Amino acid sequence: MGFYLYKGLKKPLVFFGLKGKYIIYAVGVIGGGVIVALILSKFGLLGSLLGLTVTAGCVYVLFKRQDKYGLYDKTKNFNQIFIFPKRFNNKRLLQHGTNKKTSI
Repeated sequence: MGFYLYKGLKKPLVFFGLKGKYIIYAVGVIGGGVIVALILSKFGLLGSLLGLTVTAGCVYVLFKRQDKYGLYDKTKNFNQIFIFPKRFNNKRLLQHGTNKKTSI
């Protein structure tokens, strides 16, 4: 039974603290928020500020959702215990690691 060494090659994409699918959500929220702010700008400066405030609040909610649920919608368990199996058996390594000279 072997264990694979994780080298971090399959890490999720990180952009401004958002990871993976949350980047796409944030781009959608920001794009939609800009459009809403432009539409509400017809009501004056207060309308556009309201639209931008709602957009900023939605992005904040995305950050909090990512922190609470994680990238794969699994709840975090802070009380868990991590067990890392030993990679090498030192006794077996030392027995086979001795150099024995053979005479010819």
